[in-house]
Amino acid sequence: MGDDTDTAPLLQKLRAFADEAAGASPLYEHLARHAAEDQEVAGLLAAAEPEFRVPTLLFAAAHRLIQAEPFHPLANYYPSLGGTYGVDGQTWPVFREFLLGRADQARKLIGTHTTQTNEVRRAAMIYPAVALAAKQAGGAVGLLEVGTSAGLLLNLDRYAYWYQTEQAGQIGVGPAKAAVGLHAALALAPGAELPVLPKKLTVRARVGLDRRPIDLGDEDQFAWLEACVWADQPERLRLLGAAAAVRRKHPPELLAGDAVDDLARAADRVPAELPLVVINSHAVCYLSEPRRVAYVQELARLAERRPLWWVCNEGYRAGPHLVLPGRADLADADEAQYSGVLVLTRWERGEPVARALATTAPHGQRLTWLPQPAG
Repeated sequence: MGDDTDTAPLLQKLRAFADEAAGASPLYEHLARHAAEDQEVAGLLAAAEPEFRVPTLLFAAAHRLIQAEPFHPLANYYPSLGGTYGVDGQTWPVFREFLLGRADQARKLIGTHTTQTNEVRRAAMIYPAVALAAKQAGGAVGLLEVGTSAGLLLNLDRYAYWYQTEQAGQIGVGPAKAAVGLHAALALAPGAELPVLPKKLTVRARVGLDRRPIDLGDEDQFAWLEACVWADQPERLRLLGAAAAVRRKHPPELLAGDAVDDLARAADRVPAELPLVVINSHAVCYLSEPRRVAYVQELARLAERRPLWWVCNEGYRAGPHLVLPGRADLADADEAQYSGVLVLTRWERGEPVARALATTAPHGQRLTWLPQPAG
C-alpha cells in the first residue's frame, strides 16, 4: 500500500460489513470490527480494482491462505478447517499476525481474484421468480446467468426446496430424490399471500456468463470458491460441495466475458425457440452505476428480439431501482436488513413491466413475499 492510499472508504466498508455479519458470523463480525480500526490490514484491499474492494475479498484471501497452512494456530478459529475455538481475546492478534506476515501473498490474491460467492442457497430465493417466468412463458425455458461463477445456480431445477411457512407449515417442491436439498424461511409481508410454487420446473438450456468462470476441475479454482464461503458457516460449505457434484454431472456452458458487452453473445447460445430467462443474484452490485444502466438497456434490446424475462436478486440500488424507480419501501428494506430484492421484469413495446416479488436474505436463508397485483 502506498502512502497516498486513502483507507477511509475501506474502513467504512469494513464497519458496514461488521454490522451485516452480526448475528450470522461471529468470526467475521469480530475480524471486520478490528480491521475497521487497522489501516494496515484494511489497506491490503487497495491491491484490488476499486469496484472490487469489498471486505469479503479480504476475508476470502485470508481463508485461502489458511487453507494452505491448516496447522497454523489461526486454523483453530476456523470451523471450515476443523477449528473449535470461539472468538476470544487472541483471535484478532493471531489473525493480524498471520495475514500481515503473508501480506505479499494476500495482495496477490486480492489483486487477481474477485469475490465469487456461488451461494447455492440463493437458488431457493430465485426459484419462485423463475417458476413464475416459466408459467408466463407457457412451458420450458432457457436460462442465462450473468455473474455465474461456477454455474451452480443454473441447476436450480435439479434441487429440492423446503420452504418453512407460518401459514402452511413446510412447503416442498422440486425433485423428490434430489442430491441437494435447500431450506429457507418463507414469510409474508402485510397484505401478501403465499405464492403458488410449482412442483416442477423445466429448463432446456443453461448458459453462464462471468468475467472469470470457475472451473470445478481446477483444484485451485475450487479452493477459491470454498474460500469465499464464510469460515464459520460449514453448512454452506457442505451444500457447496453437494451442488458442485451435481454441476460436474450436469455441466452448463460457461462463457468468459463482460456482463454488458458479451450479453448478446451469451444469449445467442440459448436456442432461439426457447423463452429466455436471464438471472443474476448479487452480481450486478459489482458493476458501476453507468454499467448497470447499460446492462438493463442491453436486456431491453434483447427483449426486442425474443421473449425475455429478467430475474434480478440484488440490493434495490444495484439494479431493481432502474425498472422500479421511486420505491422507498424497497430502499428502506435494503438499508435496514442488508437484503436483496427479488424482481421479475419483462418488456412490452420496449417498456419494462416489473414486479417486486420478495425481499431476500443475502445467503438464501429467508425470503419475505410481498403483496402482488391481481391477475
